[in-house]
Amino acid sequence: MGHAFFVTGTDTDIGKTTVAAGLLHVARRQGLSTAAAKPLASGCQASAEGLRNADALALQAECDPPLPYALINPYAFEPAIAPHVAAREAGVDLDVTQLAAAVQRVLAHGADFTLVEGAGGWRVPLSGEVYLSDLAVALRLPVILVVGMRLGCLNHALLTAQAIRADGLHLAGWVANQVDPHMPRQAENLQDLRARLDAPCLGWVPHLAPADAAQVAQHLRLEGLVER
Repeated sequence: MGHAFFVTGTDTDIGKTTVAAGLLHVARRQGLSTAAAKPLASGCQASAEGLRNADALALQAECDPPLPYALINPYAFEPAIAPHVAAREAGVDLDVTQLAAAVQRVLAHGADFTLVEGAGGWRVPLSGEVYLSDLAVALRLPVILVVGMRLGCLNHALLTAQAIRADGLHLAGWVANQVDPHMPRQAENLQDLRARLDAPCLGWVPHLAPADAAQVAQHLRLEGLVER
């Protein structure tokens, strides 16, 4: 039976895709089949095949066996704005049931290791009183938290972990991603996170340029997530 996880972050633009692609690369390197979903994406570019999102393409590149783009990213919007605003402007109703059904089509492939990446942080709105976190709850997936290492990360990480558990989900692990290379007291903050987050640390990713999946994978591990 394969293992599947929902990937969230302490904020937007803190490296969820960078880490997710790296984890998928580690799985592939260990001989596991991989699959990924980014059901909701804004900031997409027009192409001959339709709207394409750079993050979803990065995940697609780490799927083995390959998966079609439309399966990975069924809801794509062009403006680089909050997804629920982009969906509203496009006249699209973001329904958790439909999003969950789209993800289930990826999960049905039965890959050894599957990642479902959210958008932004844990409490990104979808519509009304519905949030993207409700998708993770509907799927009942354990969660991997990407912590953007910068000033304020302790508060953001602890609040997000608290919200994940309050929603009844398991925090399966977390990754420290160094988004600010000049962050003061990096080591002390990382030590604090290790002490306060009751979940295994899957790695610390230094500030890389470019941050391709193979490079990122060198700083990550799957121990505690999947059996060899």
